[in-house]
Amino acid sequence: MRVEPIAYKFDTLRRIVESGLLGPTMPDRLVKAGIALWRFGATPAAACVASAARYPNDLAVIDERGEITFRELHERTNALAHALADQGVNEGDNVALLCRNHRGFIEATVACSKLGANVLYLNTGFAGPQIAEVVAREQAAGLIYDDEFASLIGDAGRRDQRFIAWRGDVAEALPEPTLEDLIDAGDPADVVPPAQHGRTTILTSGTTGTPKGATRAVSGLDPVGALLSKIPLRARGVTVDAPPMFHAWGFAHFLIALAMSSTLVLRRRFDPKTTLEDVDTHRADTLVLVPVMLQRILDLDPAELAGYDTSSLRVIALSGSAVPPPVVERGLDTFGDVLYNLYGSTEVAWATIATPEDLHADPGTAGKPPRGTIVRLFDADGNEVPQGERGRIFVGNEMLFEGYTGGGTKDMIDGLMATGDVGHFDEHGRLFIEGRSDDMIVSGGENVFPSEIEDLIARHPKVVEAAVIGVPDPTFGQRLKAFVVAREGSELSESEVKDHVKANLARYKVPREVEFVDELPRNPTGKVLKRELQQREHGS
Repeated sequence: MRVEPIAYKFDTLRRIVESGLLGPTMPDRLVKAGIALWRFGATPAAACVASAARYPNDLAVIDERGEITFRELHERTNALAHALADQGVNEGDNVALLCRNHRGFIEATVACSKLGANVLYLNTGFAGPQIAEVVAREQAAGLIYDDEFASLIGDAGRRDQRFIAWRGDVAEALPEPTLEDLIDAGDPADVVPPAQHGRTTILTSGTTGTPKGATRAVSGLDPVGALLSKIPLRARGVTVDAPPMFHAWGFAHFLIALAMSSTLVLRRRFDPKTTLEDVDTHRADTLVLVPVMLQRILDLDPAELAGYDTSSLRVIALSGSAVPPPVVERGLDTFGDVLYNLYGSTEVAWATIATPEDLHADPGTAGKPPRGTIVRLFDADGNEVPQGERGRIFVGNEMLFEGYTGGGTKDMIDGLMATGDVGHFDEHGRLFIEGRSDDMIVSGGENVFPSEIEDLIARHPKVVEAAVIGVPDPTFGQRLKAFVVAREGSELSESEVKDHVKANLARYKVPREVEFVDELPRNPTGKVLKRELQQREHGS
């Protein structure tokens, strides 16, 4: 049952106060921040203006080119917004952004928000044809990109405005102006708020097909309160945001840090040692990762890992893909009770959050719904399933997306939206994800979800990770095949893997084949691309 509106708003306010977001501030600065929220709404523009009003000299961004204060960020994005308008980018226009994590990503996002332009975030792992297809499909009036992608964008957006967000990786001179050029030429005076707030479009991961644009309108402060009900984020802290910010998880923490006047520490590419060094150097209290990043950190030499001081961390926030239970256990042992795992999707934002307490109880759980979120499980006929039984996962909260830009949406039941996954609740109300609904493998008449087998194989001491797919079989319809990444220096045989599964699961869940690989194919957000494994099997 949803919380009553008055109690809900009060709880949001209480949690925001507890986070320190409404800490002591000079009255004139507080008034300026309030005016920003009133004029710009709950947008990146408002968060920037409010933080600059309250804490002008605090650091907003630290990246490979240095530091930017909130005052500087506000003035630079004012100048950029004016310059973009002079170049023909107007309220309601769509602007595509193809950038890694750096100041240009943030400044372009905030400047477009001040103009009321819509921003489409492109995946830096896209091939050239995908970039051209998405830019054309979304009718982008402008394209902002890092120069390293110049050879990929081709004619994408050629008839519209193109600007370079980060210059330095390509020796040849490119004809388009840089964001720095526009900022230098722009007027740093305040921007007149737009009549309509801009929207953000995050692309789906595309693990099962062509990425689709998922548009989300501006939300109020209630979603922040919901997140704070599970994850103890603090205002004016330091956040190392490692996942790509074009992905919903990295993007969410960029917005949260900006709204909470925290410092964002960014690197264009993830490196486990550099990430730990940033936590140590800047005394970060929040580290944002996708599971494969945590795994790479934990796989460092123990002595090397112990050489970094991570005692400042209050939160290690995980999302983006399933976390193997052994990685959860090692994470808790290494960093303490600071691990939080969020399960959700681009379309529903979040569904459940596992706290350290949940993860200690069972490292395989996705946790419980945060305040204001409803999660229910339904069978194929739309009937809610009893506790303990498998069902399709449906979610309701304030953050549901508006629909795909090309039309259509996810399945809905009673106002709740499908995530595309199946799972079950245990007797304590904790959710467990069993896999994608379309990942189910039917072998010899038995329904098999790969995640259970993958998690078990990953628990083998000689295994780093595994992926299981179904391949055609003339007798069983499909048979299971496991792709296994063995630990470096270990000798692991196919029979050892099979025996490990046979000792713990039903016989029909034992893979008929095991192939050892150096690594699993992944997208930039860490999700395993099983489509590529299937294509490899079919020789395509």
